[in-house]
Amino acid sequence: MKGTEAFEEIIPLLTDEPVIHANGFICRESFNLKDREGNFYMIGSMGLASSIGLGVAVSRPDQKTIIIDGDGNVLMSMGTLAMIAAAAPRNLLHIVIDNEVYESTGRQGTLSSSVALDDVAKSVGYTHTKRVTEKEQIKSAYQELIGKEGPSLLLIKVEPSFDKATGRVHHTPEEITSRFMKALG
Repeated sequence: MKGTEAFEEIIPLLTDEPVIHANGFICRESFNLKDREGNFYMIGSMGLASSIGLGVAVSRPDQKTIIIDGDGNVLMSMGTLAMIAAAAPRNLLHIVIDNEVYESTGRQGTLSSSVALDDVAKSVGYTHTKRVTEKEQIKSAYQELIGKEGPSLLLIKVEPSFDKATGRVHHTPEEITSRFMKALG
């Protein structure tokens, strides 16, 4: 399955949850499919979506929080997986799009080809983890995990395939922050 196909399955499932997107093609793809005020796009800050997502989940325990991350981002700040598990926000769903490369910068390989990120999340204390490899599995896996108390991790294995022509996020960092804060209320 291609990364773009995974996004085409995930984005329509989002409702009013705050969603924190990792930098690179993760935020670009989401922005181009369905921009919304409840989306926080990381612009150039690799590895920090999970930290921000943790903060949002802890401060808003009444609402599900979703992180859409990439394997390179998770590997860059793997300690955040342990922080999320230790804080144990029951309202957090962490989605990782794993293409085994740093796609935005030239497809250099990541370690996720030999380090199972779902196993790492489980070993540090994520309540639920699930791995999918087919686009037809995404909706049911998402619906299963969004309905459970977390923290939960959905690992979606994809092939490198994001289109380099995919447009960038047009909002400034200040606009992204302001919109997101307004959506949080």
